[in-house]
Amino acid sequence: MRTPLSIVLPVLNEAGLIESSLGALQELRAQGAEVIVVDGGSADATPALAAALAERVITAPRGRASQMNAGARVSRGEVLLFLHADTRLPRDALEAITAGLRASDRGWGRFDVVIEAKSPLLRVIAAMMNARSRLTGIATGDQAIFVQRAAFDAVGGFPDIPLMEDVALSKALKRQSPPLCLRDRVVTSARRWKRNGAIRTIILMWRLRLAYALGADSPAAMTLSALRSKAGGIAVFAKAPVPGAVKTRLAPLLGPAGAAALHAGLVRRALSTAIEAHAGPVELWCTPAETHPFFERCARDFGVALRRQVGQDLGERMQAAFAAAHSAGNALVLIGSDCPALLPSDLCVAMQALSSQDVVIQPAEDGGFVLIGLAAPVPQLFEGIAWGESVVMSQTRARLARIGVRWRELAILWDVDRPEDYARLQQEGLLPEVGS
Repeated sequence: MRTPLSIVLPVLNEAGLIESSLGALQELRAQGAEVIVVDGGSADATPALAAALAERVITAPRGRASQMNAGARVSRGEVLLFLHADTRLPRDALEAITAGLRASDRGWGRFDVVIEAKSPLLRVIAAMMNARSRLTGIATGDQAIFVQRAAFDAVGGFPDIPLMEDVALSKALKRQSPPLCLRDRVVTSARRWKRNGAIRTIILMWRLRLAYALGADSPAAMTLSALRSKAGGIAVFAKAPVPGAVKTRLAPLLGPAGAAALHAGLVRRALSTAIEAHAGPVELWCTPAETHPFFERCARDFGVALRRQVGQDLGERMQAAFAAAHSAGNALVLIGSDCPALLPSDLCVAMQALSSQDVVIQPAEDGGFVLIGLAAPVPQLFEGIAWGESVVMSQTRARLARIGVRWRELAILWDVDRPEDYARLQQEGLLPEVGS
């Protein structure tokens, strides 16, 4: 029997919504469409929950490009549709796609998108996304890209890159035909916008687009295989959110419990940022112990490994983390949880920098740093530094110069530690969700 449409969903740790996502596709399945779920190594029950609601559930290396290409290879449809798990298709999607492609004689297209939120700003953002797409002929994954199989195969599928795979595919397909821009709307979740803040998400998207446009030296131009060849990883350093033990300078403003809840939200945001970078395995380095219930929830929710910090001060603890990575021959980028301005693209740039530098470091406005990466061991780098003081960055620069290693500094960012930082967090719309 002819399969008119294959819907490919790349997923990772989506147990909370996968059943509702696939449930919304059952009417399309009844019309002859097939649904392929491609799991990127979920640590939760996503694959098991998806099994009864899809034709196939397969596993592929983590990364949307890798997962979507894997789904396309096993699918049977004449047209492929790539759908995010948090995006809903219109009820007449199958008819709209098949009739539209037939009438327009085009090889690919996308839907208009609306963001599921009451915010007027998000409605404006969705309208601008649709208008920009019509003007440029570039589609985004949120718009549910669909493409005839022959056209998809002719361009070689999605390029094997960690970011901007939708833009790259659009550019390749544009050489064959302009996109069919359907005015039927898909509805996408606002969770990414709420989690990161609307303004921050816009900045991230445009920063990635700019980086991609700059070519081979951009993080988006790095292939997944190149990232893997660097054998890099990301370590997130975090304290358990114990009232009175974290964010103590914010306790007078928020109360000890409120400060601890803010800290927990910032840790979860840091994990999300690290995972979204697709720049290597992510580990959560915990203190005082990885058995704290908060850390165990993070491991379940984000699918990250837990490691215990070891050492008397921050320098010793960081040195131990780098030693563990370097003993396996891996480069490592280490971040804390206090910097809401840190973006996935910053982590990609840092990891890329380690291909030509010994050390990469991202200073903080308060005189410390929010990120440090080492390609290989750098003896004595962390010894004798006045951790927690405003001289951390200046002392680290002096140490790097004395040791004689190559290092690169990234753009200065700000972190959250004082009441004025909390006010800035509010003003820039970056308050994390603190209920988790």
